[in-house]
Amino acid sequence: MIRTDAGSGVRQDALTKAAGRERYSIDETPPGCLWAGALRAGVPHARIVRVDTDAARRVPGVVAVLTRADVPGTNRQGIVHKDQPVLCGERVRHCGDPVALVVAESREALAAGLGRIHTEFSPLPGVFDPAAALLPEAPLVHSDHAGGNLLAQGLMEKGDASAAFADCAAIVSGRFETPMQDHVFLEPPNGLARLRPSGVLEMIVSTQAPFRDRFEIAHALGLDPMRMRIRAPFLGGGFGGKDGATVQCLLALAALHLPGRWVKMVWSREETFLAGYKRHAAVVDIRLGADADGALRALACSMLFDAGPYAHLSAEIMALGMEHAAGPYRIPHTRIEGRCAHTNNPVGGAFRGFGVVQATFAIERALDALARRLDRDPAELRRQNALHPGELNGVGVPVESGTLGTDVAACLDAAMAHPFWTEREAWQRAAPPLTRRGVGLVATHNAMGYGRGLPDHAAAKLELTRHGGFRIYNSVPDMGQGNAAAFVTLAAQALQQPETAFECLQPDTARCLPAGSSSASRTTYTFGNALLRACRSMAEKLRARAALVLLCDDPERLRLIPGAVHDPVSDRSVPLPFLASLLPRDDRLCIDQFTMPVVQNPPDTGREFRLGFPHRFYAYGACVCGVEVDVLTGQIRLARCLETVACGRVLSLVGVEQQLHGAAAQGAGLALFENMALNAGRIGGATLSAYLIPTALDLPDLPDFACLTLDDDEPTGPMGLKGMGEIGIHGPGPALAQALEHALGMPLEAMPGGSRLPLSPEAVLAALEGISS
Repeated sequence: MIRTDAGSGVRQDALTKAAGRERYSIDETPPGCLWAGALRAGVPHARIVRVDTDAARRVPGVVAVLTRADVPGTNRQGIVHKDQPVLCGERVRHCGDPVALVVAESREALAAGLGRIHTEFSPLPGVFDPAAALLPEAPLVHSDHAGGNLLAQGLMEKGDASAAFADCAAIVSGRFETPMQDHVFLEPPNGLARLRPSGVLEMIVSTQAPFRDRFEIAHALGLDPMRMRIRAPFLGGGFGGKDGATVQCLLALAALHLPGRWVKMVWSREETFLAGYKRHAAVVDIRLGADADGALRALACSMLFDAGPYAHLSAEIMALGMEHAAGPYRIPHTRIEGRCAHTNNPVGGAFRGFGVVQATFAIERALDALARRLDRDPAELRRQNALHPGELNGVGVPVESGTLGTDVAACLDAAMAHPFWTEREAWQRAAPPLTRRGVGLVATHNAMGYGRGLPDHAAAKLELTRHGGFRIYNSVPDMGQGNAAAFVTLAAQALQQPETAFECLQPDTARCLPAGSSSASRTTYTFGNALLRACRSMAEKLRARAALVLLCDDPERLRLIPGAVHDPVSDRSVPLPFLASLLPRDDRLCIDQFTMPVVQNPPDTGREFRLGFPHRFYAYGACVCGVEVDVLTGQIRLARCLETVACGRVLSLVGVEQQLHGAAAQGAGLALFENMALNAGRIGGATLSAYLIPTALDLPDLPDFACLTLDDDEPTGPMGLKGMGEIGIHGPGPALAQALEHALGMPLEAMPGGSRLPLSPEAVLAALEGISS
């Protein structure tokens, strides 16, 4: 059954955002604040010969020019691996590396100061291809790295893939490539910092992980993490690009040298392209074998990720990609190898999909090739091999069974029953003149949470205010996905109160309790569970305190009703404002916590990955894309898109649809438009006039941009929900490729560049010319 009736669809933060009243960190500019900016290397690999700051210091309004010599502590930042300098002192390893920090009284003085710094570099040989980086003669990005340019490698396997291929009736193989991708969030990296007279470092930052930021800054600058206060207002987008330090360490450094004054830093769009993290480019070699009846038997997969010059989360992203390499399919024998290599390209980092995007494109394209080899309908082949609850996934972990048993097969069934799929041939025949149409369908899955080995934890605080309302102390930032609104909905339902009775405080390390980052599709699940536990304590407390007023000797019979606690026996009520007025603040607070359950009996594989492998919970989905191809220009247009998803109970149907629409648009951008145009480590498309992302004109209008959410329930989830922030991005890439094949009547692998994203009009025209000739 398809869900269509869940949730009111009105987010609590909608009005303040629509009216422009919501305050983001970029909106905070205290009177008299200083401005900070970094001078970037602009060269991909070089020794620093000289950084002459004398002229910059003489610019009126410039109050400080800082270099590596001014950095206390280790000067090394990084979430897991601390290898990225705050300011480079001897060597730069990519064009975005910072070599000096200027602080000025105005933005004009800042620009002038940055322009007066003279640098001299001695170029070093660079390496810009991850495969070339692993050759023995490759220039070393880190001369002291024991593994050369090999940052990390791993192996996950199940059964005996090598032997199983010998028994396969059909085997296909191919190489599939996905490019770097920029997050292009609306609000660029920015923040404020001030060192207070008390010695506390205060910050307001656009960040996905304020609690973790304290430790990253402290390690880099030699500070006490407990003497920092970080506030994280709503973010204007993040998608993983703010999961890790951007402005944080630079701002903290500036504040340390100019105590007492606020210092603000805002990256331009161009600086964000230059210095920000990127989705890893990846090359995936895959070999897939099946019986004559289409039953999958063996998979061999080798993934190579371009990490850029610093580790950031590359090894963890590679691990998750490997974990998903077999797709949501039943394959008895798998061997999945992964490597990630240092290059002098931009830094690879977290991005919605976190390695799964690359894996999904490869396995889904391999399934298309297998369907052709077996003369099978690609959708039916996927349906035949779809994982069911209790079966082992590609790395040997049993698939969890929700109470409703909704799985990838149900998602495929819903997609295959939709008119976008059942009427595809008629839709194709009705193509306008000089246009070809095609339709593709794929299946998807995405793990939720950090995985085994890393506590996926959140603590929640809930307060009954003096006026009888409720305040949620939210610990995980909301970057636009709507988790803050979801927390209000969860708490309102749990306490039987209207949502208007709730205020949701955004993360503040001085007022809220510690929680992990806003990432990994774990935010609502983990903090939501902690919050519901706090709500249960609050309900019990309110009944107990109200019983004193109502002279009731059985608090359990009392009921929470909107704005009051009611005794059904006496038909008397205690208004919450009155009850709140009787209680001291300590008695109006409830605190609880939650840690995500993990796989208890992990398979004996992936031993290189101590953190984050394997995962226990997954969301499932399917995606149908219909494309139109202009035979004169080669332009490909996404004309129809359907996302079906099983993500636990739907708390807000509109919220889920917004996530799916946004994720699908981002996936379509990767598939059709986005191209960094890297040339020897330099980004050619480093502006929004050159780096194209989908606009409203490039996406289908409703109802041709459809979402179906299936009845589902996750018994461990808050009110049955699971995380689903990432599942929607995986389908469009491979579904668009399959649809293009359907439109052109030929496999993309026969086209120049047909096995890599983005799919280009030039390749389409070349294919059409080949067909006509």
